[in-house]
Amino acid sequence: MSQFSPESGNGRLADDVDARLRDARNARTGVVDPGEPGKEVGEAAGNMFERGAKHLPKWAPWAVAAASAVVIVALFSLMSDGESSIVAMVALTFILYLVVMYTIGRYYEGSRPSADRMATTLISGSFLLAVVPLVSLLFSVVVRGFEKLSPSFFSNTTEGMTLTGSMPGAGHAIIGTLEITISTALISIPLGIFTAIYLVEYRGGWLSRVITFLVDIMTGIPSIVAGLFAAAMLPVLVGDPGYRSGFMGSLALVVLMTPIVIRNTEEMLRLVSNELREASYALGVSKSRTIVKVVLRTALPGIVSGCVIAVARIIGESAPLLITAGSTDYYNFSLFNDRVMTLPVFVYNQYVAGNFPLAWAGALVLVLIVLILNLLARVIAKVFAPKGQ
Repeated sequence: MSQFSPESGNGRLADDVDARLRDARNARTGVVDPGEPGKEVGEAAGNMFERGAKHLPKWAPWAVAAASAVVIVALFSLMSDGESSIVAMVALTFILYLVVMYTIGRYYEGSRPSADRMATTLISGSFLLAVVPLVSLLFSVVVRGFEKLSPSFFSNTTEGMTLTGSMPGAGHAIIGTLEITISTALISIPLGIFTAIYLVEYRGGWLSRVITFLVDIMTGIPSIVAGLFAAAMLPVLVGDPGYRSGFMGSLALVVLMTPIVIRNTEEMLRLVSNELREASYALGVSKSRTIVKVVLRTALPGIVSGCVIAVARIIGESAPLLITAGSTDYYNFSLFNDRVMTLPVFVYNQYVAGNFPLAWAGALVLVLIVLILNLLARVIAKVFAPKGQ
């Protein structure tokens, strides 16, 4: 009577399953496993380019892309009358590449790998489609605006710019932009953060629902409506129908910036784990102190990033500032008296007047201000972030 060993039985069963799986794989793909007994490695490698191979060579996509570009360029050179659209050529090259790669991949690799390759190509193409215009815009702003930048551009104004030998600048617009943006942030950021804390931490019933409804409405309000609101309300309060000032512009931008700060802060506070709050309460810490020391400290990097995004959203607004802050050719360091020039309005005025170099230079300065604000926000978030992050 033979003795049966469970280990040997399990081993034979595993070997049989491996053999069946290997046979099924070879039958499906047509590729012979190099490790299979009786087969040469060279024979298995020779099937790499046959139908059903697992992968195309790494150089295949590049070769297809180059061939597609050559074909499209040749067709355009034969069919066009000397003027060819680069955008159309790139688009047709991309479409031809997709068709050829999908056909080759489906023949050699199968339907699933070819579909995966097409999805990867479409995602990569979508990314390039979004990035290329942005890079092109930044390149144009830097190249066209840099030639006009000089120390006098940052200090001079547009007063007397039509005189011979004058060197106009945007110093008054830069100061006005900083004044209005800082005053707007000083009002919107505390208001938005306190409102978000109330909505998340205290959940005040019907009042919370009303605030949430109003925030949803304010989020989608057009910027020109915010400017009209400030231009209609503030002159009535001061008793001067022709009143225009930087503070009026700040009030219009507050209407645009506050809902963005509220929404972002609300989402960041909701991401803070409830276990952190419960642990603080278990130690006997009050609710207000828990919010300040635990919740806000944990959500601070996200809150700062959201505030910077809100500032970047309103710093380039021109429509509400045209109505409220107006335009001027001289420095005005007072937010409450007379009109104040800002960079968006400066760019608009110079573009309308045909002074394109000044307009590009103003746009470049505006981009640099936003860049500096982003870098400053990252530093602040890094310094005040909870230890260990």
